Amino acid sequence: MRRGWGAGWWWRAVWTAGLLLPAVPVRADEVVKAGADPAIHFGILPIGSASESREQWRPLLEDLERKLGHSVTTVSVSSYAGLSGAIGDQRVDIAFLSGRLAIEAVEHQHMSVVAQFVRADGVKGNTAMLIVRADSPIHSLKDLLAKPGRWRYARGEPLSVTGYVAPEAEVFAPKGLNSDTFFAHVRVGNHQNNALAVANGEVDVATCNNPDFDLFRRNFPSEAAQLRVIWRSTLIPSGVLVVRNGMSEPLRSQLIAFMRGYGQAPGAAGERERANLARIPDLAGFAKADNAVLRPFIDMEFRLKREQVVHGRWVNEQAKSARLKQIDVDYQLALKQLLRD
Repeated sequence: MRRGWGAGWWWRAVWTAGLLLPAVPVRADEVVKAGADPAIHFGILPIGSASESREQWRPLLEDLERKLGHSVTTVSVSSYAGLSGAIGDQRVDIAFLSGRLAIEAVEHQHMSVVAQFVRADGVKGNTAMLIVRADSPIHSLKDLLAKPGRWRYARGEPLSVTGYVAPEAEVFAPKGLNSDTFFAHVRVGNHQNNALAVANGEVDVATCNNPDFDLFRRNFPSEAAQLRVIWRSTLIPSGVLVVRNGMSEPLRSQLIAFMRGYGQAPGAAGERERANLARIPDLAGFAKADNAVLRPFIDMEFRLKREQVVHGRWVNEQAKSARLKQIDVDYQLALKQLLRD
């Protein structure tokens, strides 16, 4: 019986080739001359494929380039780990990130949250999902959890909130389970590939989220019709924009003002900007935010750690108690670091 890959796998490899793609200009024919203003490097967490995400963001970034008078390059990745690595190497000035990645960027990579995504319906959040085929014998979580070691599972990377952290925290850990050992086989990929794997009968259940599921419906309508949702998480705060603290002024302030104001202009200009935003799945704009918006992600992560300890096997109660106390200390330190001025 094949089990899930080891905990270090996601850092060594990603779905498909698993390589960080090179930064590419927003306009392929643009040549940045020596002595020109420095480029703005924009990191994009992919929804779907990296190339698809670049195309979705292209009109907005072209507007950014024209408005600020600086060339804009995109740092395109195939994985959460790849984007985190690029940020850690200071190859990214501004990035679209989800919860765990954003916490890492703020705590360890000299970035700050400046805005939060607002969905087209006005909600500042998404839901994680577990999906199965419509003809699956799995009709509910009860059916899923009743047969350990039987089902094949496709999930996201450990840095993915909707692809890993939320299902683990809300479905498996409270019952003393770990998805990597509960299932007969575990594969790691992005939401689009995982949904295809369910539709094609390659796995029995997969994680997803509502923006990616909506995108999957548009890209693969016949396959999407074969899927159904058996579980939805509580509301998870939307992704955020983070900006590098060391960016020079006034460029940093101009960049933040542009992103927060995009789509807010009156008349035809605003309509055109809102149409550009609509190209990015489920996005209507960017609401002003700071690092405090990440607290729900920290709460979820530490809740997961506590559940894993509570239901784990320990040599004695003292060791278990010591570990729980250390988690509480780490939690308070994480909050203090996140919310520091």
